[in-house]
Amino acid sequence: MRIERITPPRKEVPQQEEVDLTLMDPLLQKYKDRKGNMIPLLQGTQDIYGYLPKAAFARIHEVTGLELNEMYGVATFYAQFRLVPAGKHIVKMCHGTACHVQSVTAITDEILDTLQVKDGETTGDGLFTVETVACLGCCSLAPVMMIGEETYGKLTPKQAVKIIREIRRSENN
Repeated sequence: MRIERITPPRKEVPQQEEVDLTLMDPLLQKYKDRKGNMIPLLQGTQDIYGYLPKAAFARIHEVTGLELNEMYGVATFYAQFRLVPAGKHIVKMCHGTACHVQSVTAITDEILDTLQVKDGETTGDGLFTVETVACLGCCSLAPVMMIGEETYGKLTPKQAVKIIREIRRSENN
């Protein structure tokens, strides 16, 4: 009996814009000869660009000798790293136990429908990226979402969508 391997369709990787790699020079100089420099280099690079551009991996490799496959492995393992640009406003939806029992799934679904994205995606206008997270540590406020540094608790789907629409409206003014 022969078993056919089913491979999922490949996602098209969005074209990344060119970035000014000279912005990384102070970071590279600071960490190039330090032991255990990979994560600080990736974090610093993401702080500069908002994500980890493909060209930045090559530049880090060129200057430090860190292996591309190892850097990519670290960047894809840890949720803190992004390989594509994020929206201006990152919407984190808490899906911890307290939020889960308070129906955060319905709130998340409403936000995703309103913004017409899937979890982890960014809106076409680049304003919002929606992410589900394991816990935001605000269990007494469940269900909770965070947008940037602002925390919103005791939410209903209607309230959450209203917050998103208000932010969008303020951005368009």
